[in-house]
Amino acid sequence: MVVNAQKAYKLLALQEGISNNEAKELIDRGLVSIQGKRLKIARSLLNPQVKFQIQKIPHSHILFEDTNILALSKPPFLTSEEIARKYPAWDLLHRLDRETSGVLLLVKKDSSFALKAKEAFKQERVFKEYIAIVEGIFKEECEIELPLMAQKGKFAKVVVAKDGLRAYSKITPLEIEGKKTKVSIQITTGRTHQIRVHLAHKKYPILGDTFYGGKPFKRIMLHSHKIALLGYEFEDLPPQEFTFKSNL
Repeated sequence: MVVNAQKAYKLLALQEGISNNEAKELIDRGLVSIQGKRLKIARSLLNPQVKFQIQKIPHSHILFEDTNILALSKPPFLTSEEIARKYPAWDLLHRLDRETSGVLLLVKKDSSFALKAKEAFKQERVFKEYIAIVEGIFKEECEIELPLMAQKGKFAKVVVAKDGLRAYSKITPLEIEGKKTKVSIQITTGRTHQIRVHLAHKKYPILGDTFYGGKPFKRIMLHSHKIALLGYEFEDLPPQEFTFKSNL
């Protein structure tokens, strides 16, 4: 047992000169690491001499805006709802997981275009491409069509289930380095955690996605790269950490 051990969030607050609540928020968002490993539990007992590393959240920025649609570049570690609150005249057209970055679309509240856009999503008439870094050597393009179902419980874990909702993903390898592969994923459906579960089920979990069996990393390496619908097309290039280099 560590002598004089203290709770992680209290140590972080003291070292950074912030409140306990602010320190808890940073840890809960997954922004705090110790020697490259993410700190998951704010109440962990730690040596008072521990050194923390804190990731900064990039700001979201506008990719495109007109009277119909607002396309944003979403950073990781913020929920879609948190970002949408900054634009009160707009509604979310879809959502990205908290650690997923990339193109996020909003539409004007109660507009005729909003109804058309939501219908396009329902009818699977939206092109969506994601970029991910997965564990393992993914050599050949493949299609995954496995139904998904959310399990009831404290955490919303999604599993492959015969009586689940249809989910389709097309996976294309782009680049291989060591035992990791950068892949492109095209989806027509948009089920919760679809890409994460499909890849994990095929034994290629996304790097950083510990919830579905991936190895720890500074974030879940999934990025919404392109979306096209109703004559619009938007692209957001992946952040620098998606460039293959030795730190992966």
